[in-house]
Amino acid sequence: MTRTTVTLALCATTALTAMPAAHAQDAAETPQGFTLLQRLILGAGQAKVATDTPQAVTALEQEDIDDRQASTMTDLLKDVPNVSVVGGANRALGQTFNIRGIGAGESASEEGRIVVNVDGVPQFFEQYRMGGFFNDPELFKRVEVLRGPASSTLYGAGALGGVINFTTKEASDFIAEGETGALKLKSSYDTNSNGYLASGILAMRLSNYAEFLVSGNYRTADEFTDGDGMAIEGSEFTTPNGLAKGTFYLDENKERKLQLSYSQFNSDQKDQAYSQLQPTGVFGTVDRVLNNKQAQISYEDAATDNPWLDLKLTLSYNNITNEQSNASLGAFSSIGQDSTYGYESYQFLGQNTFEWSGDTFENYLTVGGQLIQQERTTATADPLGHHPEGTDFQAGFFVQNEFIWNERLTLIPGVRIDYQKLSGNSTVGALAGTAVPADKTDTAFSPKLAALYKFNDTFSIFGSYAHTERFPSLDEIYSNDYSAGVTPNYSLGLKKEKSDNFEAGFVVTTGDLIEDGDSFDFKTTGFYNKIDDLIVRQRNMYPQYINVGLAEIYGVEFEAGYNNRNFFADAGLGLTVGTDLSTNTGLTSVAPPEFNIGAGYRMPEKGVTFGWEGRFVFSETKVPVPTTATTDLVAEALRRDSFSTHDLYVNWRPDRDSQFKGWEASFRVENVFDTKYRDFLSNDNGKGRTFKLTLAKQFGW
Repeated sequence: MTRTTVTLALCATTALTAMPAAHAQDAAETPQGFTLLQRLILGAGQAKVATDTPQAVTALEQEDIDDRQASTMTDLLKDVPNVSVVGGANRALGQTFNIRGIGAGESASEEGRIVVNVDGVPQFFEQYRMGGFFNDPELFKRVEVLRGPASSTLYGAGALGGVINFTTKEASDFIAEGETGALKLKSSYDTNSNGYLASGILAMRLSNYAEFLVSGNYRTADEFTDGDGMAIEGSEFTTPNGLAKGTFYLDENKERKLQLSYSQFNSDQKDQAYSQLQPTGVFGTVDRVLNNKQAQISYEDAATDNPWLDLKLTLSYNNITNEQSNASLGAFSSIGQDSTYGYESYQFLGQNTFEWSGDTFENYLTVGGQLIQQERTTATADPLGHHPEGTDFQAGFFVQNEFIWNERLTLIPGVRIDYQKLSGNSTVGALAGTAVPADKTDTAFSPKLAALYKFNDTFSIFGSYAHTERFPSLDEIYSNDYSAGVTPNYSLGLKKEKSDNFEAGFVVTTGDLIEDGDSFDFKTTGFYNKIDDLIVRQRNMYPQYINVGLAEIYGVEFEAGYNNRNFFADAGLGLTVGTDLSTNTGLTSVAPPEFNIGAGYRMPEKGVTFGWEGRFVFSETKVPVPTTATTDLVAEALRRDSFSTHDLYVNWRPDRDSQFKGWEASFRVENVFDTKYRDFLSNDNGKGRTFKLTLAKQFGW
């Protein structure tokens, strides 16, 4: 497979799976044999379909995002095997991620174990009772989830759980061939939370060499109710968002591309729940202004006529600030004082892919480097020991090679070396009368080897080994107690976490199973992840963070999809078990087994698709047995009963030759039976029955 072939395949697949009206392809022309598992995976090095990738991956395209009528990340990712969104079902400021039992919102020690990128820019925020991801689904055209530590090679040391990549929209997604501009207007409403969305996208092609997009949306929601009709306190939010992106092509073939973009997420509310991870309770309310600003400039040179050049360079800036005032806690707690928390980061990322091939083989070698500097700030009258200021500088160098022999055997070795330097700010320890601790430096080594072998066009097996090492964070090293007369107890002796992950599985893919042109795909992945020197936070003890020895997480994932001209179905099952080997107790961050299934029917000539989706979640009983009154409350909060929810939907997207071209409509009923339930990693009950309606119209010229 040459790079030109890969590029053409990528363009074709994107046109089929992303459904903005600019691509307005007649649904009747959609190939019959195309399942969810046949989507291209962009983040695994050389672009491949998921069934040809020796890793567990899921890609959601524009059509998936639109069909879900998502208002938060929970709506987007709830069907992905072994992936959970931590926090409430509808809290825009309480969203963090969990993959295969790694990631928990209330512990700062989870930060960095999952790499989250927006257009390749890392997203990072840590604050007590807050989430870590602040963005709106309406800005994205694609979400890619790569499960497991093997992704550390390309995306950074310490991705113990995996990587989530978000890709924003751009002008070419909306401007049809032969046109120079497009305007898309969209409005949504949901009954449970009285939620509204108003969105507008303007895309312009100034010439064959320049185009730009401006997108803005305003989303607001009241408190939602659970299956018993009880309002979930503090779940209301209002979030205006915007994106501007300019793309400039430097050659006629559009292989050299310069792109500039800026996006902003904003939330400005009075009397908002201080705790975004659970009901307000004793934490009260606060006036809060949160901003996530991101600017980026990137350059790409595909150079299909030069096998030694496939260059990507990115320079980016990200700034997340949370300004709080008028907390109802008042002087009751130091966290109630007026304050501004911030993370400001700069990144440079560069990589190039070298290609060579022979009669029986192809080879793609990717070499790159990454520089990230992050500044953590806390503006308060009285410094907070549990939110120390400082600088985290990291430099990484990576090499990954993809060798394909006879279109049957794929080998992907890779290695990454990272360097970290942590520096505490002058405020660290200042009030306690101690000197700022010395800088802490370390290196991390992340090798991997993955292989896939195709016995024939129907059956493949794959396996991988990946080792990665996660650096301690600023919070984990410099958190301390500022109490009068108490000497700060920093965690200067923390070791980095080390993970060894093994995966193996098989893929079955076949066509013409029931009728001509249909397709069936099935992928099974088993994994075992052993983590040494696991970092945990001690409650009311110092130092706050310590290494506790070993933990193991293992499980299996099943994914299946069937598709023909009219009927389609997808299913996924995630089973994960986690154990703290130092105490021989279950890890409290591992969600219970969950089975997701959906089926639908499309009428291409009418542009109509309708279907059903079901979630079947098992009970959670493997959390540690309570031993004290305090741990009893914690354990009981983690225990969950089994439940199931069911959604129904109808989507209408007429083809470009219809008199209704440019129109889109979606209707969805979530939790049809008004079930009362609570997801394992959520402190709120889930939404009760909810009706959603979206109407959009695109104009082109």
